[in-house]
Amino acid sequence: MATDTTQARQTSDEAFMRRCIQLARKGILHAAPNPTVGAVIVRDGRIIGEGWHRRCGQAHAEVNAVGAVADKALLRGATIYVSLEPCSHWGKTPPCARLLVECGFARVVVGCVDPFAKVHGAGIAILREAGIRVDVGICEDECRALIRRFATFQEMRRPYVILKWAQSSDGCIDALRTADEAARGIRPVVLSTPVTRMLVHKLRAECQAIAVGTRTALLDDPTLTVRHWAGPNPLRVVIDREGRLPRSLHVMDGTVPTVICTDNPRGLDIPGLEEMQMHRTDDGSAATGEGTLPQAILTELHRRGIQTLLVEGGARTLQSFIDAGLWDEARIETNPAITIGDGVAAPRLAGARLASAATVDGNLIETWERCPHD
Repeated sequence: MATDTTQARQTSDEAFMRRCIQLARKGILHAAPNPTVGAVIVRDGRIIGEGWHRRCGQAHAEVNAVGAVADKALLRGATIYVSLEPCSHWGKTPPCARLLVECGFARVVVGCVDPFAKVHGAGIAILREAGIRVDVGICEDECRALIRRFATFQEMRRPYVILKWAQSSDGCIDALRTADEAARGIRPVVLSTPVTRMLVHKLRAECQAIAVGTRTALLDDPTLTVRHWAGPNPLRVVIDREGRLPRSLHVMDGTVPTVICTDNPRGLDIPGLEEMQMHRTDDGSAATGEGTLPQAILTELHRRGIQTLLVEGGARTLQSFIDAGLWDEARIETNPAITIGDGVAAPRLAGARLASAATVDGNLIETWERCPHD
């Protein structure tokens, strides 16, 4: 009987924690650089309050869940499920662990421990010192995956890097084009569909910065904004080592904050645009990325508090992040109906494992993850 009871509790714990994960995903657009967190309050086997961290600087998930319960007397003796360890320090908001103690919760179920050094176990310690039962590790892998961008930023001292490209059936990302041909209106081969393009813009909205190289900026003249999805525009990061990109490009239009990574600053006087001189060498280790241009960019973005970087192109820029081992996820879209032939070869992933694959609007979309040991 005891075993049956334990199994039943584990099953219900997992169900409530998965609801926390669902709620947490609602905050992905605005929670950064804070982690996305969900919370569920349960009394007598029923949910009486829910909440998630909606926006950085505003109330955390636990506070919103408590606020959703009209009769605060119901909190005393109740259980609260939280996908991430309750915070223990004063930041922009008070410590959630203290709030849970004051509310009189009998039990707190935590998905995973907070990797942030100022918390990391301290919130759990506050709860246990107050006599509250704390169970940790329910749906831990899923909860850890939920905050992988935040965890990478905290533990690896760099943004979480997502690589993205679309390719033809024969593995090309574009036809061979020159700057003169681009100037004459010869545009890149369209490999995405309206639906998959919308998903790309959704991905842009979920990232704090987006990067392209010189060739992509010059030949494709992208805006690098969110137009087919509701959400904030990411910071534009444009690599222009020689300082040769013309002011007529969309990335120079001053409509979105933009950083130009260059070895040759020109003193451009454009609103919202900043030239960042790169201090680096070219002999960095491919295993660590040390000294490479990708590492220099990531170091600077980390200093600025940028948690997630989406690298969209071109092939050389994408390959430089792969070769340096400075990537975490790759989203590859393959159009099976288009063959380019003599074109620009797609980047080559190394040390990767397939995480998911789906056919969307006729195109195959694969998500690859970098193997941890790579």
